[in-house]
Amino acid sequence: MTARVMLVEDDSVLAGALTSVLQDAGMDVQVFAQGEPASERLQKESYDLLLLDIGLPDIDGFELLSRLRAHNTSMPVLMLTARDAISDRVHGFDLGADDYVVKPFAVDELMARVRSLLRRHPARSGKLTHGSITMDVAAKRAFNGEQPLDLSVREWSVLEHLMKHTDRVISKQELTEAIRGTDANISPNAVEVYISRLRGKLEEADVRIRTIHGFGYMLESVQPGNARQ
Repeated sequence: MTARVMLVEDDSVLAGALTSVLQDAGMDVQVFAQGEPASERLQKESYDLLLLDIGLPDIDGFELLSRLRAHNTSMPVLMLTARDAISDRVHGFDLGADDYVVKPFAVDELMARVRSLLRRHPARSGKLTHGSITMDVAAKRAFNGEQPLDLSVREWSVLEHLMKHTDRVISKQELTEAIRGTDANISPNAVEVYISRLRGKLEEADVRIRTIHGFGYMLESVQPGNARQ
């Protein structure tokens, strides 16, 4: 499957050169010169990799990264910057960056880092599967076996987050951030509503959303027809 890459870079010459290199490697590239429109797109679409410049004309790359990590904990991010101070690198890693390249950089090195990140995060390039549930992240379609699941945008966000982290309990606050996006009015109590609706839609599946009292929620395998708790 073709890797989808978002490039956020305000230097048009560099952005054009990087786009050509990435496309020559078989990748689908979308380019943004400013942080705000890129942030808005990331709320709606899934990418396999984000190449993010720090020095942007509106919000800087650190702010965009912070917003991304508030609702997406797994999309790999490679920071591009002319800043070579150790403090800047540490700040980027603390915010959730996966790798860091200082300009000017060799294209071969950049592409090696891109390939490495894509290998380490294969789920973003395909489908999420747990038991009978499959989520096609790029197409925004979900299925229980062969049957489509009719999910609202927020139900999708909750289920996608749980599917991406089946190995641990997800707190109500983390799920709140996952569905909040640009709507600051979403409260933690709203999560309970979407969890309840999802449980109803997963009744015939072989997974259920289990409540871990005092901690949060997680997906677990069950026999079909016993999905509720």
